Amino acid sequence: VQLVESGGGLVQPGGSLRLSCAASGMSFSTYNMNWYRQTPGNQRGLLATITSGGTTNYANSVKGRFTISRDNAKNMVYLQMNDLKPEDTAVYYCSARRLMDSYWGQGTQVTVSS
Repeated sequence: VQLVESGGGLVQPGGSLRLSCAASGMSFSTYNMNWYRQTPGNQRGLLATITSGGTTNYANSVKGRFTISRDNAKNMVYLQMNDLKPEDTAVYYCSARRLMDSYWGQGTQVTVSS
């Protein structure tokens, strides 16, 4: 199983980024997919989930600004991030979960700064 994130980078406050996560080696459509983020010295925090059935949930800190979506035909999950703030600066991780199975990507850095 491999999860590979992309799309991170430097963006100004108020800007947007779209993160992508490419999954391989798994029955992608059967997994719940998640986006987390982590800042130095802190634990990874769950931002958004999309279930195998397409139900979405968000952390309060990103609700209304971030949107998670998936394309089962392409084995991809996305995180559209709008109205970015400096406090959104972190390493963003994609994860896949199904029952006792859990997989992580390597992370992609997002920096929000003027």
